[in-house]
Amino acid sequence: MTEPIVQRNAANSGKLGAETAERRSLNYQETYICPVCRHGQISSLTLMDAFACGFCRHIFTANLQEQSIRVEDSSQPMTWRWNGRHWQSAHQLDADLTFVVWLVGASLVILPPGLIWLSSHTFPPLRGSALYWFPSFWIGLSFCLHFLFVAWLLAEHYQISLYVACRVRIQDWLGRR
Repeated sequence: MTEPIVQRNAANSGKLGAETAERRSLNYQETYICPVCRHGQISSLTLMDAFACGFCRHIFTANLQEQSIRVEDSSQPMTWRWNGRHWQSAHQLDADLTFVVWLVGASLVILPPGLIWLSSHTFPPLRGSALYWFPSFWIGLSFCLHFLFVAWLLAEHYQISLYVACRVRIQDWLGRR
């Protein structure tokens, strides 16, 4: 009884291996998984040489000779290459802009809590007073809120797929799409 199962599994794995080994080229007649959100499917737009995702609604232009697509409705020039099975990132981020984003992010996370810490240590509250704990609470709250703000900016800048998928689902839930 174990032999037929082993043979079936070997036959099935051979079939699956042949299907997954099959490479397909990028064309306008097929659908592909969206490289931005990784949840939706991109398919060609009618009467246009472009693709659109049904989930995140991004629009892509395709270069069939280079087997690549580029997102057109984003501030970031992101490009992906189709290798026959999945997308590989081919976009080159602007190094100056990336450095500026990280520098601004770090300063937004460090400076406000640092200023609160400096003022609370320069003029400390009296021990045993009712609000002795408040400066520490304010420093922690300031750090957490600024960190969340910077994390949101970085998720927007890099178009992280989990963030895009959550944003689309929240918009659907709120009925704004």
